[in-house]
Amino acid sequence: MMRLNKYIAHHSSYSRREADKAIQDGYVRVDGEIQKNPATQVDEKETIVYVSGKQITHRDKYTVIVYNKPKGELVTKSDPRGRKTIYDGLDAKYKHFIPVGRLDYATEGVLLLTDASKVATALMNSGLERIYKVKIKGVVTPEMEAAMMNGLELADATAGGHSHSDITSMTFAPFLGYKIQKSEHNYSILKIAISEGKNREIRRFFAHFGTDVADLKRLSFAEIELNNLPTAKTRFLTRSEYSALFTFLKADEKEQREIGKTKKDTRRK
Repeated sequence: MMRLNKYIAHHSSYSRREADKAIQDGYVRVDGEIQKNPATQVDEKETIVYVSGKQITHRDKYTVIVYNKPKGELVTKSDPRGRKTIYDGLDAKYKHFIPVGRLDYATEGVLLLTDASKVATALMNSGLERIYKVKIKGVVTPEMEAAMMNGLELADATAGGHSHSDITSMTFAPFLGYKIQKSEHNYSILKIAISEGKNREIRRFFAHFGTDVADLKRLSFAEIELNNLPTAKTRFLTRSEYSALFTFLKADEKEQREIGKTKKDTRRK
């Protein structure tokens, strides 16, 4: 059994939030009856669910694409201020694809998008390696290196964040690795590997040391790289990339089932 909103999100291009809204607005029918409770339990194999007249069917197939995001594009469906979004340049057939996390307006590089909400959620919440090339103003200090190796906890992490962000504090896990490619008085270049995807995490990290990030590019997400993909262009995953993703998703599903079982057993005690 599965919650109705989760079922819709897992087996369609609807996000969990979009599924909730569709349910609450009366666009969802479960076995012929309008259902307005997102928490309604449905049987994945037996229950018939329609959203806006279209049946949601259980599926295991999904598509993932790589987009080489340029600077100056927002990772959002639309912007009240009229700024360019990734969907302005993507082919129409990808308009319903869900981004795996976000790269901020001034960041470029690997951005994954998928037509399956469950895939996007699993990847966003994973500890998979993300590799970035970072250009900062000034030199790399011993204090920065210590924080990269040991992690960092900030009660005030607003520096480097967006002015409208509600996030004030942040804990940074130790970096998976880093390599200083250049460190000079004017600027330094590093390649760093992290396992998280927190809001403007890298910019906040270096801002804590009074250093601005001048350029930021994501080079890879797990085993998925740009592979010479031009800026503002897309490509499908390779066979080996899909194979690695399938292995990860199977392991993640098993882990989530075990977590769910543990929680259920705990509630019974």
